[in-house]
Amino acid sequence: MHYYSKYIINCNFLGNQLPSLSLLKNMKQGILTILIALALSITSCTAQNANEKLTSSSPQKDLSHLQTAYFASGCFWCVEAVFESVEGVEEAISGYAGGHTDNPTYQSIGTGTTGHAESVQVFYDSTVVSFETLVNVYYGSHDPTTVNGQHPDYGTQYRSILFYQNAYEKAIAENYKETLDASGDYSQPIATEIIRLKTFYPAEDYHQDYEKLHPENPYIQKVSIPRLRKFQSKFPELLKDHLH
Repeated sequence: MHYYSKYIINCNFLGNQLPSLSLLKNMKQGILTILIALALSITSCTAQNANEKLTSSSPQKDLSHLQTAYFASGCFWCVEAVFESVEGVEEAISGYAGGHTDNPTYQSIGTGTTGHAESVQVFYDSTVVSFETLVNVYYGSHDPTTVNGQHPDYGTQYRSILFYQNAYEKAIAENYKETLDASGDYSQPIATEIIRLKTFYPAEDYHQDYEKLHPENPYIQKVSIPRLRKFQSKFPELLKDHLH
């Protein structure tokens, strides 16, 4: 969660009296604060309008016949877009998981006190793409050595988590992590947490399909799309046909 500062200047000028040096200094600090806030709004995973309510442009899908998998690796706008580009993935839902509070909201997880992380629920056809492949997609689309964040978003709500639902998924997740750690491909140890999924809470409507619905958003242009393109160039064989 990123907070924006507001700077209010109340000035009373008497006649032609010039502003004091202290007032000029405060005005300069105010301008600097505004510029910093604008920079954060461009490079943070934050909705530009907190009251914005958006719905997916796609009709409601029947997902009952599909398997599910759950991942957290930074801003869920980015993660959702990555998985939805993979052949065999029918839907990805942004939400919250991994914490200790009920019914978290975007505002509450931003405090860093709920334990929840921005996560994605992936609905996939296991006859087309396997859980193992999704784990490969997961590790291949973010830096798993970063503790509590993915640039430019930092905090426990952006930490790397691979959720498992059964012993089979746990074994795959742990084996993959151990293999990565032993590979020497990373200079730092893998920071990804591997934990059992307790409850997944879908995020607010305006977060769903955010990258798809808001290509003009500065964060999407500067962070989400480059991250998606980097993944797609790394795993072209896994992409849906219309994305090639």
